[in-house]
Amino acid sequence: MPQQNQLFTIVNSDVQVPEKLHLLAAISGFTDAGSAMQQVAEHILGNLEYTTIATFNNDELLDYRSRRPVMYFEQDHIEDYQPASLSMHLVKDEVGNQFLFLNGYEPDFKWESFAASIETLFAYFAIRDLTWLHAIPFPIPHTRPVGVTVSGNQSDVIAKFSEWKPRTQVPGNIMHLLEYRLSQAGIPTTGFVLLVPHYLSDSEYPQAAVSGLELISGHLGLVFPTDDLRDEGVAFVRRLTKQMQENSDLAGMVANLETSFKSERTGSGMGAVKSPERELPDADEIAAELEGYLASHQKNKLENDEDQD
Repeated sequence: MPQQNQLFTIVNSDVQVPEKLHLLAAISGFTDAGSAMQQVAEHILGNLEYTTIATFNNDELLDYRSRRPVMYFEQDHIEDYQPASLSMHLVKDEVGNQFLFLNGYEPDFKWESFAASIETLFAYFAIRDLTWLHAIPFPIPHTRPVGVTVSGNQSDVIAKFSEWKPRTQVPGNIMHLLEYRLSQAGIPTTGFVLLVPHYLSDSEYPQAAVSGLELISGHLGLVFPTDDLRDEGVAFVRRLTKQMQENSDLAGMVANLETSFKSERTGSGMGAVKSPERELPDADEIAAELEGYLASHQKNKLENDEDQD
């Protein structure tokens, strides 16, 4: 295979990539509830040793007008700029296990060509399988574990982990297409879709990232350092609990969500996700209430600071 084609370039070709490695994918795109994918990617690339082995061509895949690059202006000239990136990395987990990590933006163009390029890379690097992560808003309270629905062609994995098995139509993303095309090619695929409390979908929710990493560990046997994320998660819940104590409307909304679900133990060791048994406040209502509380809380804090001055 050539070291470069229209969509991707093999880089650091002197690096030895073992055969039969797992490919993990975390692609940002249509939705990233709780910033789960962003946190997982930052955590992996920020804490583990990695080498980039393939990069994808922005000029072929990216709509610059919808995702404009950051330009660095230095007094009277453009000093530098930071384009978006979509790359594949060779990573070592905490105990030295190697795996491949596909991370970056979701292509705006040429989805079928991109899927074909991934199939080419599967053959070139003799990749074993694909596991991908995604996160969507879901009417579930933060007092329950983050739920998950599992897709793919690995029935044993689905039986072990999946808590919600809907029959529906969903807005497609590139990972849906990759799962579909790779499954057609007989390649093992697994998709973990995290079900994040919808009133926290616009927040950076550490527990969503922790849940994603735990699922990867349980499925692929990889080991990740998560102490920092867990500490951040504890602090996040502590702040949220304080907000609920000070805002009865917000507490009531979360309580309505809590009473709409019944907990059962499942094979995955997590509380079962069930359809709501009563009408729930929508995400906009809860988010607006939370945003209003935070705004008033910040305003009061600023006024108190001014009084002290």
